[in-house]
Amino acid sequence: MTNKFVFSAVSALLIMTPVLAQAATLNRQLQTGMSGTDVSALQTYLAKDVSLYPQGLVTGYFGFLTKSAVSNFQSRNGLPPVGRVGPATLPVLNAAIDGGATSDTGGAPIIMSINAAVSRNSATVSWNTNEIAQGVVYYSTSPLTTSENQNSVTVSGTSAMTDTSLKGSQSVVLPNLDANTRYYYMIYTTDASGNVSVTWPASFQTTN
Repeated sequence: MTNKFVFSAVSALLIMTPVLAQAATLNRQLQTGMSGTDVSALQTYLAKDVSLYPQGLVTGYFGFLTKSAVSNFQSRNGLPPVGRVGPATLPVLNAAIDGGATSDTGGAPIIMSINAAVSRNSATVSWNTNEIAQGVVYYSTSPLTTSENQNSVTVSGTSAMTDTSLKGSQSVVLPNLDANTRYYYMIYTTDASGNVSVTWPASFQTTN
């Protein structure tokens, strides 16, 4: 079974919900080297069909693997397999996304109801998933970076893990933080089948 890695795009600091690819509309042309939540939405949609995007990485960055997945989509839909979302491919993709044209092969847990409770020297990050999973929070005083591998995503920063039990609700304490400091964090969950879901990086600031 191919593991799937999904960025659930989140932009608010406290209560956040994932952006679902089915509801997304792509509003610009996309190609190699671009990044953003629309790239995440494109990748999330393509990752629903392993024959299009077997790696299933949703990183928000349009890299070589995304280009290959777009080429596969274009070939299937009678478009030139150029690997970029141009003016001919954009409306076809939007119609497919709106219509849910790919088959959902199951996979990564959906992260939702995210909350960061912050104090002077610690923070507690909690969230729910639509299936039981383990959770890790990566955090750092510097913006987190990710790198796209063949079947994984590498995240920078320190990690704080929940217990090893699979749960639908998770809570992670980030201890020994500096007061009045901006921290960047990302949630990384893994279900019983090894499918992984990762949030878009967010941030909080500790109190004085």
